[in-house]
Amino acid sequence: MPGIDECLLEAMRLPGARGAALVDWTSGLALGAVGEFPGGDHEAAAAEAAEVARLTAEQRAFTPDGYDRHQSPGGPAGPDEPGGAAGVDPPVEDLIISNRDSYHVLRFVPTSFDSSVFLHVWLGRPDGNLALARIRLGEMAGRLVLG
Repeated sequence: MPGIDECLLEAMRLPGARGAALVDWTSGLALGAVGEFPGGDHEAAAAEAAEVARLTAEQRAFTPDGYDRHQSPGGPAGPDEPGGAAGVDPPVEDLIISNRDSYHVLRFVPTSFDSSVFLHVWLGRPDGNLALARIRLGEMAGRLVLG
């Protein structure tokens, strides 16, 4: 099971990856970062992405029906399911923000505590593969070991 550094290096192997970070949306702090970031400042990018993530995660309109912050929608997750060992799934799987030259993918990470972290990957649009990024980030989020 990879830790933060291994996970971020794996994210940087995605086609078109410019930068990757693990961010706590509560504080806006990057728990780890690698590569480039918009404006050249990974801390500012983390704080801004955290604000978007927090606003999205806190809105009931974006959560599944019957979502309980302390239990998976279908009951406690099994040990082989994402969030299974943790038991707390984030309310949103991921966010995709696109602009003229890039994509930002924010993948929420299930944790053993009240989930408040996400993977943020910045992809160049010409060579980035959004579908592949979503799949791989989902896999990484499920394997990531925090703590």
